[in-house]
Amino acid sequence: MLFSSVLAQATPSQPGMLESFLPFILIIAIFWFLILRPQNKKMKAHREMVANVRRSDTVVTAGGLIGKVAKVKEDDNEIEVDLADGVRVRVVKSTLTEVRAKGEPAPTEDKKK
Repeated sequence: MLFSSVLAQATPSQPGMLESFLPFILIIAIFWFLILRPQNKKMKAHREMVANVRRSDTVVTAGGLIGKVAKVKEDDNEIEVDLADGVRVRVVKSTLTEVRAKGEPAPTEDKKK
């Protein structure tokens, strides 16, 4: 009698479908809020920064070069950066890490023919 009651208490009940998937759902939710969501915000801010680069902005590249934007080429995602007097390099926009000082926009000239 005693032995059968011990066996009856030792057999676990089967967990339900929700109970077995709940830990995985919680891990995915924590992963999303702690890692993926902040990374997506950071990527969006970087895209906006790169899209808003204008002439005479002071920029820092991923290689650590600091220079002033001389020309923005919209069609091929490149900019020309003046590093020093007479030193101008072409830089891919996505390699910019920081825009330090915002410059004045280029004056627009209306050409009427």
